[in-house]
Amino acid sequence: MNYLNDTPVATIIFIFTLITSIYAFNDHQLYGKFMLHPYTVSKGKKLYTFITSGLIHADWTHLLFNMFTFYFFAFKLERLIGHWQFGLLYFLSLILSDIPTVIKHKDHFWYNSLGASGAISAVLFSYIMFDPTTLLLVMFIPMPAILFAVLYLYYSWYMSKKGQDNIGHDAHFFGALTGLLFTLIFVPGIIPNFIEKLTLGIQYLTGNG
Repeated sequence: MNYLNDTPVATIIFIFTLITSIYAFNDHQLYGKFMLHPYTVSKGKKLYTFITSGLIHADWTHLLFNMFTFYFFAFKLERLIGHWQFGLLYFLSLILSDIPTVIKHKDHFWYNSLGASGAISAVLFSYIMFDPTTLLLVMFIPMPAILFAVLYLYYSWYMSKKGQDNIGHDAHFFGALTGLLFTLIFVPGIIPNFIEKLTLGIQYLTGNG
């Protein structure tokens, strides 16, 4: 497949995120410019970091996990919903998934946020609306996407409430919700399609199809 012709938006985002993330590994000044700092953003400064923070990652594991997920679902999704729709979904979810983080940590000068996890969650959950019974490998265990979605939302909500690690669970949760809501609004007929695919998948899994 000619990625640049068929899925130009996903291709450019994929390449650019890889380049900026890898470059930032060796240029810590770039982290300071690109990272989301809720304390600063809440005062109306460096608002561009809503976007740029999604172009850098903490380490190779963080980057590879996000880019593998992006690779497997973003290109398919762009073909399903269209080019400008995919671009709008991605960048809108970068912003909306970080707003709760800014509100939550606006008084915490020490707190910074980075990574494309919110937008990646939006991409994944948007794709799940098209194919809810596709199998995902979760810790090397195959799991229907709809089951993963429910567990993912609960886990992100629960871990956000506990707040005992430095992972942006709020971004994961609200990114996923953005993906769902965007798809419901911008894709006509997605609910009947979702119900039909889910019904057929359940019938197949139970041997009644």
